Amino acid sequence: MNSRTLPMRWHPLTDTLPRILVVEDEEALAESVRYNLEREGFAVDVIGDGAEALARIRSEEPALVVLDLMLPGMGGLDVCRLVRAHSRVPIIIVTAKDSEADKVTGLELGADDYVTKPFSVRELVSRVRANLRRTQAFASEPEVLEGGPVVMDLVRHEVKVRGEPVQLPPKEFELLGLFLENRERLMTRDRLISEVWGPDYFGDTKTLDVHVKRIRSKIEEDPHQPVHLLTVRGLGYRFTG
Repeated sequence: MNSRTLPMRWHPLTDTLPRILVVEDEEALAESVRYNLEREGFAVDVIGDGAEALARIRSEEPALVVLDLMLPGMGGLDVCRLVRAHSRVPIIIVTAKDSEADKVTGLELGADDYVTKPFSVRELVSRVRANLRRTQAFASEPEVLEGGPVVMDLVRHEVKVRGEPVQLPPKEFELLGLFLENRERLMTRDRLISEVWGPDYFGDTKTLDVHVKRIRSKIEEDPHQPVHLLTVRGLGYRFTG
């Protein structure tokens, strides 16, 4: 793989557009992604090195990150973990077709979505739009949601569990908000995936399971015996309390 940093393109006239950071060291793929995202109206920067991408995200947080896991030097999983220590920026990870373990690990580290190589650029653009749409929608909701030990401030994007602040990446935040808005109601797996990942979601339901597991680890006293975020076998989940 080529470890050099790909040339950056700045867009001084498009600073009001959502700025996407593509972290990808395969130059042909990176340029294809850049070209197609720019055609869709996004401002796009490309970096081919994990450590440099991390520094850029820390100094100039983009609207969304498309992050390849196979990078020279600092790998994508390490970048994802370190970004999540200080930021809730949406992250879409790019994985190889046979790297199921990396996909799950990426989601557990806080990635919001994934695409698998080889992927269609149309699919990636759809994922980018869906993640930005959901993030922006939640930012505009002037509400506080409560249920069980959880208090969620949608304006400040803050969550407290038993009075203590808890950090949730965007997808977990949105999913928990959906559960709180529908307390005591069955939420089917299909509905959860459609509302959180969008009706055009291409992946499997393991993504939902990973996010539910992570939420339980943060809100349940015993995640292995949940009393608030319950599984309704064969159907979906229900939040109670």
